[in-house]
Amino acid sequence: MNYSSTLEDLLEAAGKHGASDLHISVGRYPTLRIDDRLVPLTKYPVLTAEDAEKLIEALITKEQKDELYKKREIDFSYNYKEKFRFRVNVFFQKGYSSAALRIFPPKIKTVKELNLPSTLEDFTNHSQGFFLATGPSGHGKTTTLAALIDLINHTQTKHIITIEDPIEYLFEQDKCIIDQREIGSDTLSFERALRSALRQDPDVIMVGEMRDLETISIALTAAETGHLVLASLHTNSASQTIDRIIDSFPAAAKNQVRAQLASMLLGISSQRLIPRTSGGRIPAVELMIANYAVRNLIREDKSFQIDLVIETSADEKMISLNRSLADLVYRGEISMEDAETYSSNRADLKMLMKK
Repeated sequence: MNYSSTLEDLLEAAGKHGASDLHISVGRYPTLRIDDRLVPLTKYPVLTAEDAEKLIEALITKEQKDELYKKREIDFSYNYKEKFRFRVNVFFQKGYSSAALRIFPPKIKTVKELNLPSTLEDFTNHSQGFFLATGPSGHGKTTTLAALIDLINHTQTKHIITIEDPIEYLFEQDKCIIDQREIGSDTLSFERALRSALRQDPDVIMVGEMRDLETISIALTAAETGHLVLASLHTNSASQTIDRIIDSFPAAAKNQVRAQLASMLLGISSQRLIPRTSGGRIPAVELMIANYAVRNLIREDKSFQIDLVIETSADEKMISLNRSLADLVYRGEISMEDAETYSSNRADLKMLMKK
């Protein structure tokens, strides 16, 4: 097997079939994830330990290989012939080399092209505040943030700093200065990069992922001190996101954090990519906008009531996840079965569908 050539064929196949991921694992065919389903590429042989190791060696540099054998796993980005960009995680399982590659198309899509609510674009018009894109892993949070950053890039004159692990979308600077910093190669940590960003004259800061207390704390401070901060978090709803942020802090600091968050939060989107009846996937989105009622509930530690505010505030452009799912079903974009699968309250969804 010519491993370099085979690797190129696999990367081309991932792009051609619209896959979100490519998996290289011993004892399995090379496998794509297409529309959230694993699809083995049976035209290739089942991978042996040597096959997996050689394919991965064709993907990584000598320095990355040294780091892999030292740390037993590495994250990095890989640009394939300017066609596609991949976020790569190489790791060991049962002593064998394995890799998972997440594919990102070179063109950054707009909010409209992504079938996201146009209201999301309104968050880019703020000079300061805190916006969060949330949802499970692999459901488009990074793509949503990239769309918002690129909108700012083409419509405003700002200095934008992104902090990512690794860099996923490459922005072509238009009206904005965009400095993209990658954990590992450009900075040692999200926390360190965020602290430095405050001294780099930014207008907009994008945090690829808020992973720890320090990062969340500095991101809040950045929003409070006159910056627009866009970030992602692995949570499943707006109310859960607020709880996750506040619960990250020690008990003595929670009241102060609630006040900070209530003051600086602009909104939270929580999205799921649902299999489309016509093929591909389409987002269902819960959208919370931090209005007076939401801010009061955050201050008073009543985030459990936020779901009701979202449900009853459609006139303020808020969207509950169930309403988004119901709308997609009505339009024939997704099946009722899939809507129920992704709903957090099936009974409520069924009631909405009867109206």
